[in-house]
Amino acid sequence: MKADALRGNLDALILAVVRDRPLHGYGVSEALHERSEGAVDLPTGTLYPALRRLERLGYLRSAWDTVGGRKRRTYEITRSGRAYLAAQQQAWSEMSSVMNAILGPA
Repeated sequence: MKADALRGNLDALILAVVRDRPLHGYGVSEALHERSEGAVDLPTGTLYPALRRLERLGYLRSAWDTVGGRKRRTYEITRSGRAYLAAQQQAWSEMSSVMNAILGPA
């Protein structure tokens, strides 16, 4: 699945995978890939700017960790990020119901 197909939904997808536990950027990428059964494979040029944008919006917070002698930034969802995700889940539910009603079997 191309990043263009995810436009408008990428923020919610990222927030959904960090909802349960903090993840570093590569962990976010791996979680998206795994949970989508390989359909979502974002290039770093798409993922990292989105993570930074979500942090600027206050939906994520980050901290530097050292793992195996390497520094990496770990992202965690905030309270406002959880509220935004809940609103996006509701909007997606409504949209998918409408799309299924129109595009589904006649």
